[in-house]
Amino acid sequence: MNKIFFVGILLISILAGCLNNDTAKEKSASGPALFKLLSPDSTNVDFSNTLNEGPNTNVLLYEYFYNGGGVAVGDLNGDGLQDLYFVGNMMPNKLYLNKGHMKFHDVTTPDIEGRPGPWKTGVTMADVNGDGKLDIYLCYSGKLPPEKRRNQLFINQGNDSNGVPHFKEEAEQYGLADSSYSTQAYFFDFDHDGDLDMLLLNHNPNSLPVLDDSVTARILRQPDPLTGVRLFRNDNGHFKDITEKSGISSSSLTYGLAAGIADIDGDGWQDIYISNDYAVPDYLYINNHDGTFTNVIQKSLGHTSAFSMGNDISDINNDGYPDIFTLDMLPADNRRQKLLVSPDNYSRFDLSLRSGFYYQYMRNMLQLNNGNGTFSEIGQLAGISNTDWSWAPLFADYDNDGWKDLFVTNGYLRDYTNMDFIKYMNDYVKNAQRLEKSDVLKLVDSMPVSSVLNYMFKNNGDLTFTDVSKSWGFTFPSNSNGAVYADLDNDGDLDLITNNINQPAFIFENLSDKQLKNNYLEIALKGELLNTEGIGAKVTIHCKGMQQYLEQMPSRGFQSSVSPVLHFGLGTNKEIDSLAVTWVSGRQQVLTHLQCNQLITLEEKNAKAFHYPAKSIQPLFHEIKPPINFADQSNTVNDFLRQPLMVNPMSFFSPCIAKGDVNHDGLEDVFIGGGQGQTAELFLQEKNGGFVKKAEPTFDLDKMSQDVDAVFFDANGDGFIDLYVCSGGDNNYLPGDSLLQDRLYLNDGKGNFIKSMNSLPEMHTSSACVRVADVNGDGFPDLFVGGRVIPGRYPEVPDSYLLINDGKGHFKNDISVLAPELQKMGMVTDAAWVDVNNDGRKDLIVVGEWMPISVFINSNGHLTNKTTDYFDKNYRGWWNKLLVTDINKDGKPDIVAGNFGINSQCRVSDKETADMYYKDFDNNGTVDPILCFYIQHKSYPFVTRDEMINQIPMIRTRFPTFKSYADATINDIFTPGEMEGAKHLQANDLSTSLFLSGSDGRFHKKTLPLQAQFSPVFTITELDYDKDGNPDLLLCGNIKHARIRFGKSDANYGILLKGDGKGNFTYVNQVESGFHIHGDVRSVIQMNDKLIFGINQDSIKVYQLVKSLK
Repeated sequence: MNKIFFVGILLISILAGCLNNDTAKEKSASGPALFKLLSPDSTNVDFSNTLNEGPNTNVLLYEYFYNGGGVAVGDLNGDGLQDLYFVGNMMPNKLYLNKGHMKFHDVTTPDIEGRPGPWKTGVTMADVNGDGKLDIYLCYSGKLPPEKRRNQLFINQGNDSNGVPHFKEEAEQYGLADSSYSTQAYFFDFDHDGDLDMLLLNHNPNSLPVLDDSVTARILRQPDPLTGVRLFRNDNGHFKDITEKSGISSSSLTYGLAAGIADIDGDGWQDIYISNDYAVPDYLYINNHDGTFTNVIQKSLGHTSAFSMGNDISDINNDGYPDIFTLDMLPADNRRQKLLVSPDNYSRFDLSLRSGFYYQYMRNMLQLNNGNGTFSEIGQLAGISNTDWSWAPLFADYDNDGWKDLFVTNGYLRDYTNMDFIKYMNDYVKNAQRLEKSDVLKLVDSMPVSSVLNYMFKNNGDLTFTDVSKSWGFTFPSNSNGAVYADLDNDGDLDLITNNINQPAFIFENLSDKQLKNNYLEIALKGELLNTEGIGAKVTIHCKGMQQYLEQMPSRGFQSSVSPVLHFGLGTNKEIDSLAVTWVSGRQQVLTHLQCNQLITLEEKNAKAFHYPAKSIQPLFHEIKPPINFADQSNTVNDFLRQPLMVNPMSFFSPCIAKGDVNHDGLEDVFIGGGQGQTAELFLQEKNGGFVKKAEPTFDLDKMSQDVDAVFFDANGDGFIDLYVCSGGDNNYLPGDSLLQDRLYLNDGKGNFIKSMNSLPEMHTSSACVRVADVNGDGFPDLFVGGRVIPGRYPEVPDSYLLINDGKGHFKNDISVLAPELQKMGMVTDAAWVDVNNDGRKDLIVVGEWMPISVFINSNGHLTNKTTDYFDKNYRGWWNKLLVTDINKDGKPDIVAGNFGINSQCRVSDKETADMYYKDFDNNGTVDPILCFYIQHKSYPFVTRDEMINQIPMIRTRFPTFKSYADATINDIFTPGEMEGAKHLQANDLSTSLFLSGSDGRFHKKTLPLQAQFSPVFTITELDYDKDGNPDLLLCGNIKHARIRFGKSDANYGILLKGDGKGNFTYVNQVESGFHIHGDVRSVIQMNDKLIFGINQDSIKVYQLVKSLK
């Protein structure tokens, strides 16, 4: 994804050197038009942020040329009405006084409009000097001399006789006349001394240089006062730069576009989230209470946006924890994705990680706060990940129903990242002998012009949002940047204001007071000392069992500051049960039985009691030191370098864990399989609960095989449990590789294992699972072994095996005779033997990737596919795991099936399936897998033009440009003759699901809590943690080594679901459950009161039930 910018960066630097010498469709949603766009003639607000492109003022010389300007709202003259201040990048700013009834008066004077010319950026309204009047801080940037970049502070001098406020520029006097390349200023009391300090967010005006790990480390150690973030402490009215001692990074690798200020960890001190553009990672700074901050982003967040733009921190699910949302530039529609998105570049991605940067992907990210220092990123599940080139996100309750909705400004004047333009510019620069200024303008003019819609998403109250942009009245194309919300007409709902490029500013009147007639409460805060707006104060209301939480921080979104009046929607509720305000000082006030539909003022002087944090919740489980010392070794395998178009990686299924009493001492021992090149290990349990490693030389001989599953069972009938190990993996193996042979190790009864050389048939297949049952009723344990993949040939179907035991530990593969339908069933991931039809015989349930959940009924040792007898349809998914147990205690087996989840770009249904077409399309000996899925109700190939060409070079002549490929379907890319013989797989269900056995003998799907869909599920553990007799579930998984555009799946830290014994489950939040398991969990076993987790390329983790610790 970085390729777009990398190519552009190189070309821009060349240009600079020479010179120095379609609108996304809306989801279906019903509802009244809540917003009305008011005309400039009606409001008298005629401001337009007009840009004049010229030889020295254009996006090729200054990449932030189209980033736009900010807007601020606040009551500047104390008349109870919110006034507006707009920033013009190249033109004078304007101040409009609110005269009521959505009418405004332009009162701009030279002392408030900013310096003439470019380049003004963000604006903040704050009472900087604590005199009770809002002041204005204006930021500057651009490739200009320092004197033209000096930020300005307009101190409010009070009103004249006409009620018009006047201002005096006093940045120098306050120590805030900074001349760095500034984006926006954020005023907050980070040190709790009663006055406002300032964070100044800056950015480097030059392109991100080509870096390696050593260069990056060196640059990060060098502060840069012109481009790095600055922190100023307010010392008695004069601001002192304390960045160097604060712990905040301020190097030239700063491309700050937004900062979110909030008490993220709930300790009463405001923290900082910084959005950085390009490959430079975002920062999450936790306030240490001593004037310093610590960046914890890699501990708290699994991944972030790649090109982070605006951000907002807000409690989106009303659980009292502030969540983090960042914007990026991924379009919602297929056409713009294919025009603007570059192919996955793994070498550049890996270089970024080696350089100390982080996992970053090009889409919006919603980081759901788990309350324990971790965040689950669920933007795709929530439905708000794709909003094109976006700027300002603003969460607020726009329909007054009690849930915060989301408004997003959108647009970039020209499609600077258009892949055809990048190629054209690259060719133009290469062919030009000498570039003149006129050439630059010619290149600028050849960029495609873009005009898109802003987005509005309604909060559904269940972690998901619905796109209501059009139905709520946002149907006007624009390039909008800074934005704010405020109740401009004091009617109890929030209106919206945007600053637009080359277009009059938008003022949207909110009509929900008339359309919906929901209730509200508005709160003005009046702090003591010099923090008069109460910045940092937190307000929580409770109403009929529901809570809402807001934190006072007007500077939010992008380059703007919203109304300081806090707004709560109440729905139909007419009374608030309780309201608690906690000020930065720690003092708290609680009010009860407040009436709705009013504006109240809360004053800090009335808060007498001090707030003490609630006692921490005693978690159900607690991480303990592992009694087993084992770590799954790391590797540098990248499956996508071998097969670039495969869907998910195939080489990261270790470690497997199995348990059994191998030495007949009455204690369960543990086997842990290793990845390729790592020796498996056996641990014997001691009476004190500890474990001791037992040397097994035979395991070392097979260390080049990857152990993906294992089971203890008595293979040869000698009374001692033996060990079967599946060999799997993909990247380092060939089809038919002898290292893929499964293994049977025989036990001498004392825990000494010897590999049996003649017990198994030839099985040179990458397998996934082994399951034990007496298939033919002869009293001997037989085996089903599921084939996972043919290395290098994904998604061709491998063989699976049905191994029949002769009673002496010799196995014969009889699948072609006893279960021919099962032999090439698919890419199997898991299976379970269970008596489905209650006839006393073990039947087989099988799942896999691109497979339906399938039932094979055992009839006298023969297995027949009877899936249609047990399911109402084929549930084809990317299944990973099975648990078959009696969930609802009716004596019949139920199924819990772990799937890919719905937190991805790929969403499926019966009507809109994901499809995989594969064959050797260009006859070069390799398999060409083409993934297609629906985007806005039409199926398209997932891969970009370049990825398709790299796989199938003959496509190049058919699609000479990215534009020609942008709307192509699979049938446009290949001729009917080429499609002939192509095999076709489908998926219509990606949800992790519960299937209950019904009275009709069939399995019926039942929805699990949405948290089960956060990430791919690879382990399902049944437990009864609360001893109520009802089965509970623990779901674990994740995928770290994903293809870049899919991105890392890491939102699951251990999802605990409490069961009621009737088939219903509720999510136990992470604070209560105690689970905070990072990484890709691939195996779990229960040992007494402990859970042992096998994590791919990480150490074993162990959790213990807290009650048993007492």
